[in-house]
Amino acid sequence: MSDAIETHQTELRHFAPSSEFVARANVSDSSLHDAGDADSETYWAGQARELLHWDTEWSKVLDWDPPNAKWFVDGTLNVTYNCLDRHIESGHGSQVAFFWEGEPGDERAITYSQLLEDVSRCANALKELGVQRGDRVAIYMGMVPELTVAMLACARIGAAHSVVFGGFSSDSLRGRINDAEAKIVITCDGAWRRGGVVALKDIVDEALLDTPTIEKCIVLRRTDHGNEMTDGRDIWWHDLVDRQSPECIPEPMDAEQLLFILYTSGTTAKPKGIMHTTGGYLTGVTSTFRSIFDIHPDEDVYWCTADCGWVTGHSYIVYGPLANRATSVLYEGTPDYPDKDRFWAIVEKYAVTILYTAPTAIRTFMKWGVEYPGAHDLTSLRLLGSVGEPINPEAWIWYHDVIGGSKTPIVDTWWQTETGAVMISPLPGLTTLKPGSATFAMPGIGVDVVGDDGRHVGIPGGGYLVLTKPWPSMLRGVWGDPERFQETYWSRFPGLYFAGDGARYDDEGYMWLLGRVDDVMLVSGHNISTAEVESALVDHHAVAEAAVVGVHDPTTGQAISAFVVLKNDHEPSKALEKELRIHVGNLIGAIARPKSILFTDDLPKTRSGKIMRRLLRNVADDETLGDTTTLADPGVVARIKDRYLSVDAEDDEVDDLEENQK
Repeated sequence: MSDAIETHQTELRHFAPSSEFVARANVSDSSLHDAGDADSETYWAGQARELLHWDTEWSKVLDWDPPNAKWFVDGTLNVTYNCLDRHIESGHGSQVAFFWEGEPGDERAITYSQLLEDVSRCANALKELGVQRGDRVAIYMGMVPELTVAMLACARIGAAHSVVFGGFSSDSLRGRINDAEAKIVITCDGAWRRGGVVALKDIVDEALLDTPTIEKCIVLRRTDHGNEMTDGRDIWWHDLVDRQSPECIPEPMDAEQLLFILYTSGTTAKPKGIMHTTGGYLTGVTSTFRSIFDIHPDEDVYWCTADCGWVTGHSYIVYGPLANRATSVLYEGTPDYPDKDRFWAIVEKYAVTILYTAPTAIRTFMKWGVEYPGAHDLTSLRLLGSVGEPINPEAWIWYHDVIGGSKTPIVDTWWQTETGAVMISPLPGLTTLKPGSATFAMPGIGVDVVGDDGRHVGIPGGGYLVLTKPWPSMLRGVWGDPERFQETYWSRFPGLYFAGDGARYDDEGYMWLLGRVDDVMLVSGHNISTAEVESALVDHHAVAEAAVVGVHDPTTGQAISAFVVLKNDHEPSKALEKELRIHVGNLIGAIARPKSILFTDDLPKTRSGKIMRRLLRNVADDETLGDTTTLADPGVVARIKDRYLSVDAEDDEVDDLEENQK
């Protein structure tokens, strides 16, 4: 069945919320949407005032000088007071903040009171090392509770954290540390992955060979596998943090104080340091978490399966849930260790009621079969969520029926690192769902689909997804590069934020996301720049030129397909293909490794030398070739296609994260 037919058929299916769900939902009528549509500034001021504690209220809700925004001008608050102290003061200190499950099976239940003490100790440790308001702290850890502690400790004293995903290479880590000019790096000796150790400290040591701003490295003992400690620079967490006072007064921060920098791929080889600030960001994630996930903090156990190295972990593992006094699950490992039922065993063990995961994971579970979830009691689940990329209708239905028992609503969310919080999503007590559609904009958010001229395409109609007005959790810029901020997000359609995604309205006005339209690939829900992967390939001594494209993949949404021109003294081989994959993994990380590599004598280029990646996508997806008349050599694409179809591209399932450690 083609995607078009599948989508058309599923559009005919509607899933209205049950009367039981509506009866107790946080949002069950259109009042929030009505308020947000009527006056978004007044709406967001109301959300900020109702949901958060402010030390000083703002003098102005929004100062908008496109594309630069300031929200809640002159207002002050502390993020960690809103996430921790106020809940304890209201009598909820003994409530569990995180149930943590280590991959080997060790576990902890961390209460709000315990978490506050841990955060205070870590904050005091940072202050002892000279970290001050405005300094940057890099964090490179596995999914252990101390990762969230380190993030919150930075927020408590006004230092900006820059979390780097633990699967990234030493080069990627070094580049992010140097770009942010981080003063401290916090890491683990190692992390558990499928029963083995990922030697994080070794990767950090390699990165720190050329990071002039780093003064100290704090190391948490997790795997205890033995590693080198550099005198004068490296400090064990237990020697520094554990001896600190469990009290640290939360400092009021200006609403526009930088909270964190998070790097994401763009259309150039250099990742963008996305900046998020304190008041607007916390307002956005607190409000959206409450309404989308329908949280009832005295009853629910919530689990977002993401990693804190991505924005999903920032917004919907740490800040949004804690500000709403949620009880959450943290899991260190992979979904297939020690067996392919690990996720479902965790759901059953902790009686998880709300599960938020990615379409890539859902499609993988589908391939593994229903016997794995079928072996566990999943009846505690009352709400499911999807994040990271558009979810295809077939996966939506499987998720709803097999995991949700044909009774749970699914909140299919669209947002980005740049938006900070969810922009498009159903509200589960209000919205009638269509499998595969993210449905409608969130209250107070302006969303539209426009054509090449920047005008509304009409209903039905397809085009480019844009945001039409400022929102509190919006990015405040690209660290150190205001020109790139303007050029990347605000130049394509003046006055509109261009998300880089395509979308369409169906005949009922529901929104359907269509994926990236620029030179950024969406692999397992994560942005990977074509330029970044191409640069990594050309870095190899055998490669003269390279071009990569994102192609359709039934599991990951998109996969990376590389087209490589070798230098004259090198010959194509399976061994070199594998070597290039490992090379890319070493330079960027496992997620950037090409799924397929085709060696070719040339690349399709215009007479001006521009590579026509559109034609390579046509080849990789076995589509009809478009116009080739502008090419310097019109026959090159046909030669590539003939070779592509004759090569049996292997689906190499080797995990670079593990391979890099061997």
